[in-house]
Amino acid sequence: MVTVTRAYWRGLGGHWRAWSALLACSLLEALPAFLSGRLVQRAVDDGFAVGRLGVGLAWLAGFAVAAVVGAFGARLVWQRLGVVIEPLRDSLVRLVVGGVLHDPAPPRGGPDAAGVARITQHVEVIRDATAGLLVQARGLVVTVVGALAGVTAMAGELAWLVAVPVVAALAVFVALLPTLARRQRALALADEHTAGTVGGVLTGMRDVVACGARDVAAGEVRAAVRAQAGAAVRMATAAASRTLVIAVGAFLPLVLVLLSAPAAVSHGSLTAGAVLGTLVYLTGTLTPALHSLAATASTVVLRLLVALRRLDEVHPPPPTVGTEKPAHGVITVRALTHRWGEHAEPVLRDLDLDLAPGDHLAVVGPSGIGKSTLAGILTGTLLPTSGEVRLGGVPVTDIDPAHRHRLIAFTPQESYIFAGTVRENLSLLAPTADDRHLQAAADAVGAANLIHRLGGLSALLDHAGAGLSAGERQLLALTRVYASPATIVVLDEATANLDPPTEAQAEHAFATRDGILIVIAHRLTSAIRAPQVLLMDGRETHLGDHPTLLATSPAYAALMHAWAPLANTQRHPHDRELSTGADRPLPRADLRR
Repeated sequence: MVTVTRAYWRGLGGHWRAWSALLACSLLEALPAFLSGRLVQRAVDDGFAVGRLGVGLAWLAGFAVAAVVGAFGARLVWQRLGVVIEPLRDSLVRLVVGGVLHDPAPPRGGPDAAGVARITQHVEVIRDATAGLLVQARGLVVTVVGALAGVTAMAGELAWLVAVPVVAALAVFVALLPTLARRQRALALADEHTAGTVGGVLTGMRDVVACGARDVAAGEVRAAVRAQAGAAVRMATAAASRTLVIAVGAFLPLVLVLLSAPAAVSHGSLTAGAVLGTLVYLTGTLTPALHSLAATASTVVLRLLVALRRLDEVHPPPPTVGTEKPAHGVITVRALTHRWGEHAEPVLRDLDLDLAPGDHLAVVGPSGIGKSTLAGILTGTLLPTSGEVRLGGVPVTDIDPAHRHRLIAFTPQESYIFAGTVRENLSLLAPTADDRHLQAAADAVGAANLIHRLGGLSALLDHAGAGLSAGERQLLALTRVYASPATIVVLDEATANLDPPTEAQAEHAFATRDGILIVIAHRLTSAIRAPQVLLMDGRETHLGDHPTLLATSPAYAALMHAWAPLANTQRHPHDRELSTGADRPLPRADLRR
């Protein structure tokens, strides 16, 4: 299983050329840290200490040049940062989006806000934190390494006094990071728990008072607040220990150098310039770098670790990918049952259904009864609680995804239109289709006038079809599906925003097209046009043609009676001459259920 953390490290390691360029730029950036103390030492020993002012100033000018070169290296790092960061972000977005699309329990009745947050927040946190580490932490490491190398080259006998405390502090700091990450996450969860507990009590205050549960509610809030306070104290303690470790690593070398330097100078093993250069390394390079590491880089690391762990927790396992490729598109449904939740009433119960090429089925029923759920199960995007759906004798989940996408075309009520030309939108499901084929599809579903008004197939469309009406977007989506090679078409209220005559023309076009047509009806005239009708009333399903259901199903007859005034005004030449049942009494039954 590919976790988000594993994909993160794989994404970072997959760009060795970019890393080589960053390393070269980092060497330039490290030049001031490596040369600063050495140049000051030469300025003192070869210049100011022996009365040669010009020589001393020349060495200091070299220090200024090194600083300019280091700034140029830092600028190059910024320029090449995107070569590493943006591909990493893209790979994480692909992984997270794939997890959202294959979520076995997607949210119902609205957008997946949690999935959007994972993409727009958690992935962006990882991207920003990684960029921050490459800029800050990388720069800090380069600075520390350069300074230690400079001290070793200039004053070797002082190097161990500097290197040992610094390396020990860095090692302890890195060892503290997992603990800091755990406590940071525990604090965040405690904040969420406190907010949820307090919000629930305040929202249900009337119930709390009515039930005499003041003490219980107060106890729950008190426990949540205490847990949050404890988490905050533990986090503050860990943060203080982090600061203490860095402080020791920054100031202990300075104290050790000041204590040992006088004896070394008096014995002649070190010059005054070498001691001053070492102090420049410590105070001008190492100490600021370590303090910056404690103040900024550690926070960035914590954000990165928490975001990666959170994405790992919610990332679903990869779906099982089928490999079967059935030759035909006969749909066989047996004992299909589905419920949203273990204790919920089934929205589908023991449904049996057979559809062959040439069949046209309309699915009707009250809003929210499970019609779209049935469409999702038939197309393989939802897994049923029990039962099976077979296409060409093969379970729909065992079919190769690419083959299933060619076999089945599905379009919902909210049409997907992207920024691009009309041609690109219409050929999304048929990339090899020529203009003649696309134009014929538009003529068939009634979109020809719309495309002409837009400026033809080369006309540009804005993101989400901005500037188009909902009906116009649906016409383009219907044309796209008609132009596809799919032999099974599922229209999930895909004509809801069209006027009745245009809807009738579009449905007639799909009905006379080769293959199977399943219409999740928005208007009951779709049921009048269809040779087969599936009624879903929440408890059971009824399958038959329009006259049969009108005579045998009280629920269907009641729906038609309510729709009759509109149905009589929404006739179209393609509509079959069928009665809506308004002229006959309702079948005797209790309709209150």
